[in-house]
Amino acid sequence: MISFSFTCTASDVEIGRLDKAVLARAPRSRRALVAECFAGGGVLARGRAAAKSLRPEPGMEVRVLNLAERDDPAISPEPDAPLSIVWRDDSAGLVAFDKPAGQPCQPLRRGESGTLAGAVVAQFPETVGVGDDPRMPGLLHRIDAGTSGLVLAALSQKSWLFARDQFSARSVRKTYLARVIGRVDAPGGASGFLAHTSSFRGKMRPVSSSALPGDERAMFAETFWKPISSDGSSTLLEVEIRTGVTHQIRCQLAAAGHPIEGDTLYGAPTALAGPHGPWHRLHSLAATLLLPSGATKTIRTKPPCWA
Repeated sequence: MISFSFTCTASDVEIGRLDKAVLARAPRSRRALVAECFAGGGVLARGRAAAKSLRPEPGMEVRVLNLAERDDPAISPEPDAPLSIVWRDDSAGLVAFDKPAGQPCQPLRRGESGTLAGAVVAQFPETVGVGDDPRMPGLLHRIDAGTSGLVLAALSQKSWLFARDQFSARSVRKTYLARVIGRVDAPGGASGFLAHTSSFRGKMRPVSSSALPGDERAMFAETFWKPISSDGSSTLLEVEIRTGVTHQIRCQLAAAGHPIEGDTLYGAPTALAGPHGPWHRLHSLAATLLLPSGATKTIRTKPPCWA
């Protein structure tokens, strides 16, 4: 973690963007870390928080605060954080956790606490460096912070690659429980493309095809559901997915007229607050995948109290 100041020169002006100028002066950092620093208000130009796209001008005074470097640890172990282990197979090198609703899987910025990842590296230090993202040590997938339930992790890179290939091939069957607003009388499903909402980066939207303008990217998602019970004002659904697109269950259920209770981002009228943060009634119940032994394994969590 470094902090420094500089005065923009002709070289910075030629680079054309302030984020690139900062990175040029901090070769031990990297682009994603510079972006995090800007997002957190850690880059000041003329004494004010600057946008990363700001064009440097000759003589502009720039101050950079707490910029992470690539060798800094991405995750701080949190030994006192709760960690609910629901299954472990050392021969397979895999472990499964039951994440509480409201807890993020991984930090969005360095130094962030209260994540599943922080608890994992405290209890399983061998997961540090496992996977392809240092903020997700060993984690094979993630679920939204507001979603509770099953998260799988690998204890070695070999195990991570073996299991992750199944996620990439969409051969892992993932089952969720969702309590949605209104009555649902028949099984249903949604199949189509989703893309980020341009005016709201943290929200997805259905789109008609994969062809989008500019650098927008559409991702194919399929969600299937069947009703379990209903009290008239809400319905408990069993949901199955094989794709793993951001917010796909939340977005596709809402688009079908069945927003999840507590999910105000996708149309629920009332938010839910819990000890770990805002949450909604969506629970990752089970996953079925192949183990290195050749056996097929279904790993389950307990249904939540609202199911």
